[in-house]
Amino acid sequence: MNRSFLLILLLCRLTGWSQTTQPARPAAVAYTQALKQLTDVMVTDVIGPCAAARYYAYANLAAYEFMYRQQRPTGYVAMTGLLRKYTLPAPANPASGVDAAFGAQYALLRMGEEMLPSGYLLEAARNQLIATSREQYHLSNDQIVTTRAVADSLVKKLLKYAAADGYVKTSGYLRFTPGDKPGQWQPTPPAYSESYEPYWATLRPFLLDSAAQFRPVRPTPYSEQKESAFYRQAKEVYDTCRVLSVSQQHIANFWDCNPFFLNQKGHVSFGTKKISPSGHWMGITSLVSVQQNLTLAETIRWHTLVGLTMADAFISCWEEKYYSNRIRPETYINQQIDRAWRPLLQTPPFPEYTSGHSVMSQAVATVLMALAGKPIGYTDTVEVEFGVPARTFRSFNHAASEAAISRLYGGIHFRDSIESGIQQGEQIGQYVLKKIGLQP
Repeated sequence: MNRSFLLILLLCRLTGWSQTTQPARPAAVAYTQALKQLTDVMVTDVIGPCAAARYYAYANLAAYEFMYRQQRPTGYVAMTGLLRKYTLPAPANPASGVDAAFGAQYALLRMGEEMLPSGYLLEAARNQLIATSREQYHLSNDQIVTTRAVADSLVKKLLKYAAADGYVKTSGYLRFTPGDKPGQWQPTPPAYSESYEPYWATLRPFLLDSAAQFRPVRPTPYSEQKESAFYRQAKEVYDTCRVLSVSQQHIANFWDCNPFFLNQKGHVSFGTKKISPSGHWMGITSLVSVQQNLTLAETIRWHTLVGLTMADAFISCWEEKYYSNRIRPETYINQQIDRAWRPLLQTPPFPEYTSGHSVMSQAVATVLMALAGKPIGYTDTVEVEFGVPARTFRSFNHAASEAAISRLYGGIHFRDSIESGIQQGEQIGQYVLKKIGLQP
């Protein structure tokens, strides 16, 4: 029994497959394994949620485009004219001597290799794919050379498209200075870090018309009066976190998805790395793709649409975050209720409204539900490798709802941020489905 089959068997078991169901498709499993290698590099690089979503979108788009150009699979739509300022023309006929399965996985790795800060770490995976392609895909040397050439050409064009999305410019803007007015966001313990991606809303969306297209309802007005709605929200966070059940604590920690948790031991500080919210939902997409025995083409389609949705959800959410620039519960509670209080989770270094996890999770769940065509139950084992026990969900919407409320249990969001975030995510998800033709 070779190592590749053992890896496939392990992933199938983790995602709920047993001998009573059809075996997973090796090419589709190999694709999810390659994508997991991109995730591992993002963990190494401590990539935050916004940037991770962007990388996933472009990497999966490379695979999607390769597959679309070679096979025109059912359900695929032309991205030219659909994505903003995307002008890659589709060839009239598939290139001869090209293998779509090998080429799609190769394109995914090459895009990650070129875009990720430590993308060079993917070189070994790419070389391994090439070395095993004869056995895995039964390819001749000429097919390998031709397929790589077509994929490299495609990746080069996509890199040019990515370079024009505004990401590079964000590093040249002036440093964001927190405001000093009551109710505005301030850095929080333990690191008091600078704000994360304050100019993310300047990026070009993939499918949305603009970053502000789905700006949510206005947040609850700031107030320090004990009879105010805002104070009651803060008191709810404070009271809830003081009496969390074991189940609520697990929910908060399960969906924490903090890519860099700062540990403090006396005078020593050190970080613990794990996946971001984007990595978590990409992992969910992978395990359900295998569980549902999707074809390689459909596996790529699911991951690509999830990646595009995540990327636009974070652009939309971050536009609101720095527009409303709202104070975090930790800061308000320390100022108005209890100076010594700390939330269960570490407060992320960016404004509070709306909840990013709520927005993105609901947007992705909406798209996945439409792709699946029915509620799908699954056991989420994505973060087991980081010491987080698995949880079982009835559907994607069930998981998204739990991800949203986890932010209240964790003490890092007010209720209106969560509820408005869910609404914002639902609007984004429905819009994506309409754009790609899955909704009228």
